[in-house]
Parts: sequence; structure tokens; C-alpha cells
Amino acid sequence: MTDTQSRTQLLTPVLAEAIGTAVLVIGGVGTAVLAGKTVGTIGIALAFGLTLAALVYAIGPISGCHVNPAITLAMAIRRRISPVTAVGYVVAQVIGAIVGAAVVLLVASGRPGYSVDVDGLGTNGYGAQSTGGYGLLPVAVIEIVLTAVLVFVVFAATDSIATPAGAGVAIGATLVVAHLVAIGIDSTSVNPARSLGPALFAGRTALGHLWVFIVFPLVGGVVGALLHRAVSGREEAVAA
Repeated sequence: MTDTQSRTQLLTPVLAEAIGTAVLVIGGVGTAVLAGKTVGTIGIALAFGLTLAALVYAIGPISGCHVNPAITLAMAIRRRISPVTAVGYVVAQVIGAIVGAAVVLLVASGRPGYSVDVDGLGTNGYGAQSTGGYGLLPVAVIEIVLTAVLVFVVFAATDSIATPAGAGVAIGATLVVAHLVAIGIDSTSVNPARSLGPALFAGRTALGHLWVFIVFPLVGGVVGALLHRAVSGREEAVAA
């Protein structure tokens, strides 16, 4: 394999991860910001889940459709992808999330009276910034648990013994449920990139809380990977 072929094989899935993450943020966060008052919690949850389900079928064959650093970390731990690929994916996911958040902000700013300081940008928070006033501990617990469940389902749905055609439905439905559970707690993260993109534009308060939605979903990703290994009883081959 030539160096050009090797770079192409890495760049194509990395580009897919960037585009996919941008689309997830636009579809999910965009719904929360632009149509949240109309569609409510159920609508926002469906927007995130349906967007992810569509992405699984659209870019799953190209990159595996992680669009989430917690899933990428879990895949690296289980050695389904190499460390180099994992780093490329995370960088792409962060860039995609920033682009997606920028698009949402650009559109929202065209609404008379919109202010990111007052109306927000779909950011996550705890304490006074939590949707329901929840403190750090319950927010940490729910982010770890829900991310672990999401990662577990991703592994199970993409396992060699699973039915590939059902992966998008299973993974998307899990994200819908995660949002139904946690929107009223912390606006639901389970994805560090999804939290980072909006926080960069929302400013100091959101940035001050951002570490929670990076650290605990990543912890949840590790937990989910280990749980699936324990249940499946199989170890993965080392990724090239």
C-alpha cells in the first residue's frame, strides 16, 4: 500500500466523522434551539435519535459512525480501531461539532430578539445551569450511566453476531431514550463533542461547566466498553 492510499484510507472516514458530527449537532441542537418550544422534549429527543439513526446508515460503512468521542474511546479500548485513527476521529468530531454549532447560531441569530446569553445554544449544565437544578453528583451519574448504555448498545448492535440492518434503529432509539431521561436534568450530553461545540459560542458559564460533559461521558464510554466485553466474553483483534 502506498503512502497516498494510506492517507486516503484515513482521511475519508475522518471527513465522514466531521460531517456526521456537524449534522448531528445541527439536527439535535438545532431542533432544541430553533424549534424546542414547538416540539418539546419528545421532539428534541426524536431529533437527536433520528439524526443518529440516519447517520449510522449513511456513514456507518465509511467510518463506523462514531460521531462521539466517548464511542471512539470505547472502540480504541476494545481495539476495534487504532490509536492513530481514534485521534483523527476525535479531532474531526470536535471540528464538526463546532461547525454544526456555528450553523445553528447563525440561523438562530436571524430571529428577532434572539440572544445566545438569554436563549442559550443547547448547552449542558449542572446546579443553577441545570435544566432542573440538579447538582454535580446526579448529573455525573446520569451522564456515566446513559453513555455506558449507549456505548453498550453500539457494541451489541455492531457485533459480528448482530443483525447489521437493525443497528441504526437500535442505536438511534437508545439516544432517544437517553434524551427523554436526561433533557430535564442537564439537557443531555452523552457526547463530549456535542457539548463542546455549543459551549464555545455560549461563553463563560457554559465553558466553566464543560469539563463535566467531557469527563463523565468519557468515563461512561469506558464503562460501556468493559460491560460489553464482560457480557460478550470475546476480545477484539488489534486494529491495524
